[in-house]
Amino acid sequence: MNPLVQIRSEHNTPDHRTQPVKELAVLSGKGGTGKTSLVASFAALAANSVLADGDVDAADLHLLAAPRIVRREPFIGGNQAVIDPSLCTGCGLCEDLCRFEAIYTNGPGDLSWAALPHIDPLACEGCGVCAWFCPAAAIQMEPMVNGEWFISETRFGPMVHARLGAAQENSGKLVSLVRTTAKQIAMERGLDLVLIDGSPGVGCPVIASVTGAGMALIATEPTPSGLHDMERVAELTAHFHVPTALCVNKWDLNPSMSDLIESWALERGMSLAGRVRYSRAASRAQIEGKTIVEYAGDGLAEDIRRVWEALRLLPAPTEGNVPWPPRENPAGWVSDH
Repeated sequence: MNPLVQIRSEHNTPDHRTQPVKELAVLSGKGGTGKTSLVASFAALAANSVLADGDVDAADLHLLAAPRIVRREPFIGGNQAVIDPSLCTGCGLCEDLCRFEAIYTNGPGDLSWAALPHIDPLACEGCGVCAWFCPAAAIQMEPMVNGEWFISETRFGPMVHARLGAAQENSGKLVSLVRTTAKQIAMERGLDLVLIDGSPGVGCPVIASVTGAGMALIATEPTPSGLHDMERVAELTAHFHVPTALCVNKWDLNPSMSDLIESWALERGMSLAGRVRYSRAASRAQIEGKTIVEYAGDGLAEDIRRVWEALRLLPAPTEGNVPWPPRENPAGWVSDH
């Protein structure tokens, strides 16, 4: 077993370990479209899923899932240059070679200690050029802790999440670690679904969230910026051949724009998972730390349930990591094949 995952269900069987695991990545072109609220509600509706928070730069899924951390590990995403002052001759070659302006000399050079170069930890990209060319071998590349990642238990089941340090890099690498660990936990516990709360936008963490996923759901809102940013995410999922569905949140605030967005999606071969109305119940649920389907008894919760059922009823995709399961699987999408 992979040493990263040491949590097992008491009811594991060898068959569980070989069961394929599906991944649904919920994405958005911009922040505030309701992506995290949808993921948390899906987790409440699904009976056998693992939560994976892929928004490591600004994680917030834990606010609704209320995880109890059972394991925490440092995340080492790269290396950082470190200068040994006892070996450094102050030749200045490293400062000349650094293209990130991460090496500077502290002082005018009147004193030997002041003339030695120093590393700016926020500017260093860990490329290793300075260490490679240092004639005195005074620079070493040392592992750098960029954040933390966690395995937790929630009322919905296991959850894998992380926190990237301030001004740290390699968020895509951390998202990949979160996804891999979540999938391993699902295999160990006999669970067949990983729900991924992706980052907004189309950057590295989003690419790490969606690459190889079985399906992507784009959550958008009926505004010009919502349409524009949704187009960018749709282009990304199409590039990676990930079957994509669309959900328009707060659709009733601008019905004509909602129609335009859905028409655009249909023209490009996307599936329509449904619409979710605007309701202040969403904010009240968040204040109480509950998902919408746990809190709201009005039409808002029913909208989300219909989106979930629509996702389950979508035909099996021809692309993706694994095929959807048959109808008798209570938490999986239904295949017509």
